[in-house]
Amino acid sequence: MPDSSFDLAVVGAGPGGYVAAIRAAQLGMSVAVVEREHLGGICLNWGCIPTKALLRTSELYNTLHHLDQFGLSVKEIGYDPKKVVDRSRKVAKQLSDGVKFLLKKNKVTVIDGAAKLAGPEKLAISKNGKPLDGVIAKHIILATGARARALPGLEPDGKLVWTYKEAMVPAAIPKSLLVVGSGAIGIEFASFYRMMGAEVTVVEVMARILPVEDHEVSAFARKQFEKQGITILTGAKVAKLDKSSDSVKATVEHDGGPSVIEAERIILAIGITGNVADIGLEGTKVKVERGHVVVDAWLRTGEPGVYAIGDLVGAPWLAHKASHEGTICVEKIAGLNHVQPLNVLNIPGCTYCTPQVASVGLTEAKAKEAGKTLKIGRFPYIGNGKAIALGEPEGFVKTIFDADTGELLGAHMIGAEVTELIQGFTIAKTLETTEAELMETIFPHPTLSEMMHESVLDAYGRAIHF
Repeated sequence: MPDSSFDLAVVGAGPGGYVAAIRAAQLGMSVAVVEREHLGGICLNWGCIPTKALLRTSELYNTLHHLDQFGLSVKEIGYDPKKVVDRSRKVAKQLSDGVKFLLKKNKVTVIDGAAKLAGPEKLAISKNGKPLDGVIAKHIILATGARARALPGLEPDGKLVWTYKEAMVPAAIPKSLLVVGSGAIGIEFASFYRMMGAEVTVVEVMARILPVEDHEVSAFARKQFEKQGITILTGAKVAKLDKSSDSVKATVEHDGGPSVIEAERIILAIGITGNVADIGLEGTKVKVERGHVVVDAWLRTGEPGVYAIGDLVGAPWLAHKASHEGTICVEKIAGLNHVQPLNVLNIPGCTYCTPQVASVGLTEAKAKEAGKTLKIGRFPYIGNGKAIALGEPEGFVKTIFDADTGELLGAHMIGAEVTELIQGFTIAKTLETTEAELMETIFPHPTLSEMMHESVLDAYGRAIHF
């Protein structure tokens, strides 16, 4: 059989790949997408979506233990770990099936197999090691994503030492858990397992947890997690593991000297590295640095006609960043005039622990490093009527402005539903809004969003309710 020809071929059907494929089809291109495992990629099947289903369960379970504050009571609170996991998997499957429908609706050819570059404008396809018909395309987008990193001596074994995959499908909730790494993935799992009853310890090599967040958010989060019973060790690293039949002893080095922590299970959450192997980069002009493919502002690699997007090209490792890159890449290929390069400072970041964390733009420290003169506003959840009514009075909103121009440089939030609220500040940054427009905007009452308004007012000495 002759190789099939397309205008565009996409390798990988995660949130970057399938969005790029659909956008290209909308623009009139003939498109093929090659996926070796699951439509929707890691995010939809083993990341963003199923973890949120798990976290929703743990939030409800935690709330059940505090119903008395709402004048309610229940008996025999419990859970079935199999049903908890099954619901999470069903949610993931539903959305994966949705991606399949969307690709079919947009007449994108889906090829079940693994693809690798096989010369100019060509992909070789195989399934289970057996070659299939190849694909010829003028443009090829690599969207192969990333995988969990491991460290020597801390290799996952699938039983005692877990990656995110094993952590999402536990046969039972372990009585004790050690989480190595306190970025979004580590903290979300720490939050889930703690609320489901596990004794949780978090080890972070950096000086503070959630190290990419604003320092005030990190400090507040730590206090809240410790109040929930999570043990946190910062400036620490796991030096050695000793495994038994059903538990692990970890030797942890930190400021207080080495200590031994015994836990039933360990979750490794120490970052990810791009899937650059076995995709045919050898002999091409595609450049790889620190495990990620190097691209320009339009997602072009050094090899003509070859592009890369998403986790494959590096931080921030976020699904919505990958989707936006896919759109930028395709629209630039199509020659649209309105296309703008990605502005990393306009990408919101969200962590779905309890309390939730969300941010966009520069932290206070980064803004000062940039030489900016700042006006900073803060507003606490305890000053908001809706937060008190919800029984969620812990948290705050922080906004950072350029004192000279009024530009919104960054917004940082911790508390109930901030992962939904952050989009308001993201829109403001995209529209290059200043404090004047934000102060003149009318926020509905009673809502959590009023804290966003008050934080802006506070930056200019005008807060009403605090």
